[in-house]
Amino acid sequence: QVTLVESGGGLVQPGGSLRLSCTASGRAFGPYAVGWFRQAPGKEREFVAALTWSGANTRYADSVKGRFAIFRDTAKNTTSLQMNSLNPEATAVYYCEAENGGWGSPSHFEYAYWGQGTQVTVSS
Repeated sequence: QVTLVESGGGLVQPGGSLRLSCTASGRAFGPYAVGWFRQAPGKEREFVAALTWSGANTRYADSVKGRFAIFRDTAKNTTSLQMNSLNPEATAVYYCEAENGGWGSPSHFEYAYWGQGTQVTVSS
């Protein structure tokens, strides 16, 4: 069993940056793919970024390419999402999801574990 806890959300002005972190407990995080997803009010959960179980490959939604970066600190069982040049459309609850041995799927349904989410609000 894996428990995921997101942190780092908050209020930021347009053009600003935030770093979200996802910390795993209950089992070593090493063999897991991690995906970040977000859900805005009244909308479906959408893919943001993913990292394969090996950490060798990443995948990004077109809307965040070049501005967001996903990376892992294996020693800390933490996967982070660095978000730069944020715009109001990024306002949502962000969820970290994990799948054993996964390939970094952009589909929420291919992840077995997810956290409670952290709110990101981009507003002036």
